[in-house]
Amino acid sequence: MSPVERDTISFSFLPISGTEPVEWRISDDLVDYETALLEMDERVKRIISGEASELVWLLEHPPLYTAGTSSNDTDLVAPDRFPVYRTGRGGQHTYHGPGQRVAYVLLDLKKRQQDVRAFVSALEAWLINTLWHYHIRGERREDRVGVWVRRPDRGHDVEDKIAAIGIRLRKWVSFHGISFNVEPELEHFSGIVPCGVTEHGVTSLVDLGIPVTMAENDSVLRAEFEKIFGPVTQAQD
Repeated sequence: MSPVERDTISFSFLPISGTEPVEWRISDDLVDYETALLEMDERVKRIISGEASELVWLLEHPPLYTAGTSSNDTDLVAPDRFPVYRTGRGGQHTYHGPGQRVAYVLLDLKKRQQDVRAFVSALEAWLINTLWHYHIRGERREDRVGVWVRRPDRGHDVEDKIAAIGIRLRKWVSFHGISFNVEPELEHFSGIVPCGVTEHGVTSLVDLGIPVTMAENDSVLRAEFEKIFGPVTQAQD
């Protein structure tokens, strides 16, 4: 078995036959967080009513912190540094900012699997397989959501988080999604305890020595997404 076969994850979260391709939308400019929430909310309503197709929306936010439904106020170390948004997604505190690819994943699980754990596993597999494109081994942890990278160069048992997952469901339609660190300002994470984890750090592709552009990584994300979730069609903005 080759290293690529060993370190990618075979996972399927495909839709039932006859389902329209997922719309794949990329926003080039920074998107205000509240604007994104409103647009997601409206799109979820239209997906539920059958008026719109599923959507993956790739974007970057200006610097901000979000607090999920399990967040602890003590994990907000610098509350006045950036705007803080309370959000209905699962999880704890997260940073978003330029250089981090946020992908809001709006899928109808009734057309796939009505299984939240399987959906989260599919998102993890998508991220892990994307990382292996660069021959970086991403790993999941039973006690922590997200994708982690071992850092033997920094010491025994040292590992950093490179991607976060936080989702919400409404009538089995998902929203919110994943954040993937391409080249964010890692020091900005110091204003929070990311996802409530104090004993590990945060990394990015560029921090790991992968000088990839956002557009190049988007192409990898799209290819790996289609393997797990099915075909996409480019949005016509």
